[in-house]
Amino acid sequence: MKKVAIVMGSDSDLPVLESAIKTLNQFEVPCEVRVLSAHRTPVEAAEFARNARANGFGAIIAAAGKAAHLAGTMAAGTTLPVIGIPVKSSTLDGLDALLATVQMPSGMPVATVAIDGAANAALLAIQILAVTDEGLAEKLETFRRENSEKVLAKDKKISEQYSTK
Repeated sequence: MKKVAIVMGSDSDLPVLESAIKTLNQFEVPCEVRVLSAHRTPVEAAEFARNARANGFGAIIAAAGKAAHLAGTMAAGTTLPVIGIPVKSSTLDGLDALLATVQMPSGMPVATVAIDGAANAALLAIQILAVTDEGLAEKLETFRRENSEKVLAKDKKISEQYSTK
């Protein structure tokens, strides 16, 4: 099975990324977690991206706040799918990071999830890997079915408790 890289621009982003790590672990998808900055370690970040496919990765999740160029840096160095997570900072509540992550030039795509949307980034990476991994696709089907069942159980409970006849 291919691995997923989780790259953050700063270790301060780790609390946001813990849900991505947990989600990947739940699906038994191996991951490697790194701190690489587009601005403070540009050579190392570019080298990581350039070698990602050869090192067994199938997708890269890149999280950064403020200027948030990490996902773009990763995308520039690889043809693997890159999923950007804009991280909320105290400055502009993550809007700056969202715009920096989503506004990629033509020919350099980065899939972007919601601000601090690490769990969805992991699920998107899992969906990408599941295109060629039937076992992983089955786990996703089970996950979705279980989520539906939870919502329907809540619907029934609330409907029974609050609906009037």
